[in-house]
Amino acid sequence: MTAITPFHIAFPVHDLAAARAFYGGLLGCPEGRSSDEWIDYNLYGHQVVAHLKPGHQAELHHNAVDSHAVPVPHFGVILELDQWHALADRLRAAGQQFIIEPYVRFAGQVGEQATMFFLDPSGNALEFKAFADRSQLFAK
Repeated sequence: MTAITPFHIAFPVHDLAAARAFYGGLLGCPEGRSSDEWIDYNLYGHQVVAHLKPGHQAELHHNAVDSHAVPVPHFGVILELDQWHALADRLRAAGQQFIIEPYVRFAGQVGEQATMFFLDPSGNALEFKAFADRSQLFAK
């Protein structure tokens, strides 16, 4: 498998202090540069930028995937399976509410993956997933 190139994503948040508590505190993302209107975070080697948009609350649509209502849009990263379990345990211990509880999607099928969905304080949906077999990432 080729090396993974880090991605960059910017998204709106209604409150930078809440974003700091969530991304920096709960998710443990190291903070990079910031201003009064945005904060850079290192999300497992990827640059995510929370931009202040006062009053923002994300509107979500849902699509059915494996008998679950998957929120659209969403973003997140693919972790190693042990990292995924550690994050799921940390989120549960912190009382994080899930849109889709941590579980194995497509169990025993092509594309089997561990996944979980939850919202940040501004209603942005995040998905974190992991594959026991990374060759299943794009398998058909």
